[in-house]
Amino acid sequence: MAPSPQPSTHDALRAGCKDAIGVPAAVLAAGMLGFGALGHASGLSIGLTTATSFFIYALPGQVVFVEMVALGASGFAVALAATLTAARFLPMTLTLVPQIPRKDRGRSLYASAHFISMTSWAVMMRDFARIPASQRMAYFTGFGMTCWAVSTPATLLGYLVAGHVPTPVTIGLVMLNPLFFLLSFTEVRARASRLALLMGGLSGPIVYGWAPGWSILICGLIGGTAAFFLDLALGQEKPVRANSESNEIEARDGNAL
Repeated sequence: MAPSPQPSTHDALRAGCKDAIGVPAAVLAAGMLGFGALGHASGLSIGLTTATSFFIYALPGQVVFVEMVALGASGFAVALAATLTAARFLPMTLTLVPQIPRKDRGRSLYASAHFISMTSWAVMMRDFARIPASQRMAYFTGFGMTCWAVSTPATLLGYLVAGHVPTPVTIGLVMLNPLFFLLSFTEVRARASRLALLMGGLSGPIVYGWAPGWSILICGLIGGTAAFFLDLALGQEKPVRANSESNEIEARDGNAL
């Protein structure tokens, strides 16, 4: 039997777009709907509110932007605060780039970095292992670009329907995105990864009260470091279903894209 042909870059791009359409894009759109309503309630113009989704594309930074503009903060203070909330993207990017072949790390990587969000990062960290290395950049671009493409229309719609949606519903919509991010890791099996999630979650509320702008970065450092040493102290983890999972991954690799 002849071996099945390797999927092309265009196939990987289409697969990323297809996988984003559904729960990932819907959850992100729901969060942006809530943000659009928040921008309306804060007195921002429809143009400025939707522009934040197009250019910032990060709900925490957008919320900080809206709150500080509404309070009349200076442009420098607004820019600095929004930038600090984006500090989490540095370690997120550093964990993704090494999984992309060097030949695919051209100047276009700077543009593709704009598509990194909690949603796309969580899915890539979960699924990159089953995607051939040569297809990962195209798959990420398709997935991330699709999620980004729905953010601005969803924000616009949220702004237009503001006043017809109760405030608790608006807040709930904004919280759907981080909730999806957390649920994306329910399939994590490695003990060290589970410990890192636990340690980061426990330290999160404490660190946020001390340094809100850097809380995610600091919690990641604390949680990851503590989990690493705790995992070492607990000794080698017994492999669970190693053979069956390996066979499953091999079987899926041919059909993943």
